[in-house]
Parts: sequence; structure tokens; C-alpha cells
Amino acid sequence: MSMFCYQCEQTAKGAGCTVLGVCGKEPTTAALQDLLVYAIKDLSRYANRARQLGSVDKAVNVFTVKALFSTLTNVDFDPARFQALLKEAASIKERAKSLYEAACKRAGKKAEQLPCEVQWWTNLDDLDALVKTGALVGVQDKINKLGPDVAGLQELIVYGLKGLAAYADHAQILGKEDDAVYAFIHKTLDRLTQKPTDIGELLQTALAVGQINLKAMELLDAGNTGTYGHPEPTQVRITSVKGKCIVVSGHDLKDLEELLKQTQGKRINVYTHGEMLPCNAYPGLKKYKHLVGNYGGAWQDQRNEFDAFPGAILMTTNCIQKPKDSYKARIFTSGVVGWAGVTHISNGDFTPVIKAALAAPGFTEDAPAKSITIGFARNTIMSVAGKVIDAVKAGKIRHFFLIGGCDGAKPGRNYFTEFAQKVPNDCVILTLACGKYRFNKLDFGDIDGIPRLLDCGQCNDAYSAIQIAVALAGAFKCGVNDLPLSFVLSWYEQKAVVILLTLLHLGIKNIKLGPSLPAFVSPAALNVLVEKFNIAPVGSVDEDLTAILAAK
Repeated sequence: MSMFCYQCEQTAKGAGCTVLGVCGKEPTTAALQDLLVYAIKDLSRYANRARQLGSVDKAVNVFTVKALFSTLTNVDFDPARFQALLKEAASIKERAKSLYEAACKRAGKKAEQLPCEVQWWTNLDDLDALVKTGALVGVQDKINKLGPDVAGLQELIVYGLKGLAAYADHAQILGKEDDAVYAFIHKTLDRLTQKPTDIGELLQTALAVGQINLKAMELLDAGNTGTYGHPEPTQVRITSVKGKCIVVSGHDLKDLEELLKQTQGKRINVYTHGEMLPCNAYPGLKKYKHLVGNYGGAWQDQRNEFDAFPGAILMTTNCIQKPKDSYKARIFTSGVVGWAGVTHISNGDFTPVIKAALAAPGFTEDAPAKSITIGFARNTIMSVAGKVIDAVKAGKIRHFFLIGGCDGAKPGRNYFTEFAQKVPNDCVILTLACGKYRFNKLDFGDIDGIPRLLDCGQCNDAYSAIQIAVALAGAFKCGVNDLPLSFVLSWYEQKAVVILLTLLHLGIKNIKLGPSLPAFVSPAALNVLVEKFNIAPVGSVDEDLTAILAAK
């Protein structure tokens, strides 16, 4: 069975995975993901129309973002879980349809008939049949019918919505919601079922995805800081401590908190991994003394790192790779993430993880102590904004570089390490997301006590970095594009896509993006983005750095 997927940066040959996903996704899972997206579009037609008549259902909203999030790269690879989601989608569709019809009845209107070209809700108990149906609604079929320009822009919107859904899901888990986010998702998916072909409209819709994502990131920021406090500068140990252990990867702060609560007094040390590193800077999380530090680096190194880890492993969201047999029995998933054959924790009870940690040998001795400093979110940086601004005015800080984004294993990402190393000593580096692991353990020194490397947090914390830029622009009474600030971003999956759309919505120009440009953005569409925003692929480090500093 063949497949076609080009939603991530590592897609095969820079064009599309057709036999097996570079991420490890098999054709069966790819077809089921395509079918689930198709199903979400279908039910969104009813949810959108019901909302226009004043009827909203929280269950429909929450399912929509959870299901979309499940199809994001490196989240869920388990066909059985997707079959269950499709069954739930069929139930949610009927719920949304009934909601719409009842709203029409109250309003004295006749409900529209909304036929579906592919009856995805049939044969829900037959996995093979679902896979065959999914093959009918894949991306390649869309490209064949609409051409690469239109199909690519439609997919750009879908991928942006997937990233938006991830942030909305995280925020909802922490009790932060705004119906405007759900309304936009349903309205946009409904519009896509009408097969829009105008490139101008599609580009504007993509930028609108970025606009509403700013709201979703604001909600998530409020959820994180409202629950756990504002991150503060923190020295985090990055070497192991003697004792039984659990490492937590992904992005979910609440699951980490629950695990920390359940491991209190059990003499188990808890480590963060990958995008969970910033959790060590939140007062509400670092108060747990058995949260002892961070283990390893970015997600793409996990197979070797988890193999060497002598304890239990918990994956809380995306970024999972195919587990090696050597640790498959001691890795667990929660939330939307999943892998066939891996135990999933769906009820918040982490007892199986704790038992696995106690059964494993743990670290037999302390490694030599080494630490890095994190926690430079907007609250911290704005608290010393006066000092930063004075340093800029005095010529002590010449330029700011935001170097970060989603990391990956594809060759060419050493560009970001080299770029950070070659940034002049009178410049400051802001960083976020797992892209920082390319250089965050290097010593960059400081400028009059201001660290030259400021770690702003997860990719989920992009809102914080944006607020820093906006505040600096306000302080200097200029636009963001007029600041001595440049964006040099790596991208891998759909959360990076939607963050890019948010930056473009804000009018930010001259972004360097790499290591390669999205395969789903055709040359025609890319030309529009280049003309309007001057987006450019990364090139030679020396040439890029020279050009950036000369232009500002």
C-alpha cells in the first residue's frame, strides 16, 4: 500500500513520503489520519452552522482539537487508536448534526442537506475497510484534482490548524478556552469542504490561522502561568543523580505535575526531556524537590537516550519515535500520543510508570554536576527591560537574534549551531523550542550581567517571545521590523507552521527559515510570501549573518 504525506520538513526527498514516513508512520496510519481529518471537516460543517444559530456544544469543540492534534507529526502511530477516534467522530458528527437541526427548528429555518462524497462513517468496526476509505481522501488525490498550488495552500491551512489545535488542546486541559478559537476552526474547515481555489483567498485564510493562533497561545500562556506561576531564571542540572528514576518528555505540564504528586515520598527522581526542559523554571513545578533536572536533548535523539536511561519513560504529547525493544516495556504514553504495543495511561493514574521505575536499576551513582540556566520568559526579561534598553542605547548590545524552532534529524541543522556560535559578542540570542538543543549547552557569556543566551521556553511559549518583541518595539517607539532583531528559525512540524503564520500575520518580515522550505508550499505560493514578507531559506552562515547585520 502506498501513501503520500508532506506535512513535515523531513519529508522524503523534499517532496513527500510515499512508502513509509520518515517519522516512522506506516501507510495504514497515514490513511487513517487522512480519513480522520476528512471526518473532522465533515462534522465541522454542522458545528459551524449550529454556532451561527447560537448553538454550541463543548464536547464537539474539545473533540475537534483533540482529533486534529492526534494527526500532527510524531503524535499517534497506533491504528487502533485512530479507529477509536473515527468511531468517536461519527458520534460527534451526529451530535453536531442534531445540534444544528434543533437550532434550525427553533429559528424556523429549514436545515441544509449536507451530503458527503465519501461515507467515512461506514464500516467503523472494520479497520481494513477504513484504511481503504482513507486512501480515497489523501493529499495526492487533492493534488491530482486541484494542482499543487491550490492543494498546497489548502494543506498549509490544514497544517496550521493542526498546530493551532495543539495549543488549544493544551490550554483547554488547563481550563483556558475561548469560543472564538473553536468557531474559527469549524468555520475554516467548513470552508475547505467547499474546495476554495482562489490563491489570494487561501493565503489570507492562512494568515487568519496565524491571527487566531495568537489567541490560542495567549490562552495557553495564561493557563501555564496562572497554574504554575511565571518562569524564573533557574539553574537546571543536566547530569544524572543516583537513584530510581523517571524521565518525562513531550509538552504537557499537567501530566508532569500529576506524576510529581504521585511520586512524592517514593524515592524516585524525575527528569525532564526535550521540550519539557522549561518546566524546571516554573515555581509550581520546581517546588517538587524530586524534579532533579533534565536528561538528554531533543526528541530526535530519544531512541539512544531512552535506551541508556535506567528507569521508566513517559511521553506526554508529540515527539515520540518508534521505541526500541530494549525499552518498549518501560515507556508509557498519555494524552493524545500513542504507539501500538506501548501502554497508554488514559486516566491520570501513573502507577504503572512508578512500578516500572522501581523495577528498573536507576542510576547507580551521581554524575559530575553540570547545569544550564533557563527561565527567561517575557516576565523575567521585561523585569530588566530598562537595563536591556539602556545597553542597546549605549551600543553595548548591537543586535538580538531569535534562533530556535522545531528541531529534527535531517542533515543541515548544524547551520543553527554554527550561526549561534558566530553571533558577535555584542549580540544577544533569544531561543525557544527544541531547536535550542543545537547550542543551549554552550557558554555564551554575558553583556553587563545580561546573559547572551536567553532561553524563552517551549515552542508552546512562542507567545512569550512575541510579547518580548512587541514590548521592545513599544519601548523604542518603532515597529517590530525596525528593531535590531532578526528571526532565524528551524521548522519540523505543524506547530512550527502555525507559529510562522502568526509571525506573518503580525507583519514580521525577513525571516530566515530552514533547513529547507515546506514541500507543500509551491513555487507560486512561495513567491507571494517572498514578495510580501521577504521570507528566505537559510544559506551560508557567514553570508546570512553579514547580510542581517548590514541591513539593520
